Amino acid sequence: MPFLSEAIDSIRNQGFRDWRLLVLDHGSTDRSLALAQRYAEIDSRIEVHSHPEAQDVTALRNIGMAKCDCRYLMLQDADDVSLPDRMAHSMLAFDQRPGLLLVGGEAVLIDLQGARIGYMHLPHTPDAVLAASFFYNPIAHPTIAADFGFLQRLGAAYGKDLLNPVQTAESLGIKSLAEDYVLFGQLAQLGPCANLARPLIHYRRHPKSVSIANPKTQVELSLKVSRFLAKSFCRRQGLAEFDPGSFCNHADYVFDFHQSNYDGEFSRMAQALRAGLGISPVLERELAFRKVLSRRGSVEMVSRFIAFELRYTAMPTERRTVRNWLLRNIRRGKYVCRVNETIMGARLVA
Repeated sequence: MPFLSEAIDSIRNQGFRDWRLLVLDHGSTDRSLALAQRYAEIDSRIEVHSHPEAQDVTALRNIGMAKCDCRYLMLQDADDVSLPDRMAHSMLAFDQRPGLLLVGGEAVLIDLQGARIGYMHLPHTPDAVLAASFFYNPIAHPTIAADFGFLQRLGAAYGKDLLNPVQTAESLGIKSLAEDYVLFGQLAQLGPCANLARPLIHYRRHPKSVSIANPKTQVELSLKVSRFLAKSFCRRQGLAEFDPGSFCNHADYVFDFHQSNYDGEFSRMAQALRAGLGISPVLERELAFRKVLSRRGSVEMVSRFIAFELRYTAMPTERRTVRNWLLRNIRRGKYVCRVNETIMGARLVA
């Protein structure tokens, strides 16, 4: 309720005018439904659909997608603020890049009061997005615009297995917290997905936001998604499977499988990705950072990171990931997830 007006106004204030906004209510009790309905009364482009019966957020999003009849599908979260030229820049990206399936962008991070507290940097080109998608979600969900016709032809939905290379029993269904990562990670394997090198939204961080309220659960699910994406990729390409878990950095977390040397795992992963994606500068950069994480001794990790920084210039999230591991003892394991399994479906134990 405190942010809804600003969120809806940010859509009404877009320079691009050919849009329709579907506001999805999930049984809210804070007067936000009434507020949304008042907006619908004054702007015919706004529709309000109440579905308190939806099982979870994933189901609610899929209900919303089923109601769409558009060329491009966009997402607006109820606590974020779209910049006035967000739609115009997204539409221009589709015009300039025929065949583009999905485009997102970077974001200015804001607090409860709307003050700037940071910036979200993301990979830009389709090759960079795909290479990164095995290790974290490289697309900010609230920034996306997608080719809706392609999604319809694919039968795409949140929480759905689109790649279908694994047995049904191994297929992954995610109902919340990482449902966007499942969808976007699969789309990146099916066609070009990119990020604009500019902010599209003000992304609000506050104690009640999903990612902050459930960090460990979200990280655990994200690890499962990374493994699912890697397994699907290898089976579709006919490659030897690899486990990306040791090299992931979801939300700047580091996964600890109780080893000090992951060079063997890194070699298998690098061989599969080079064979499946082809050798390219963006893949080599992504692998260079993952190699930093393959040695867990402080001296070795620092040495590798310095070499990486000098050659590529690290992104803030990469610097934070290395810092979180190096300071794990001082911070009592914060941002470190110790895992007691090395197979799909690992359970985090600390």
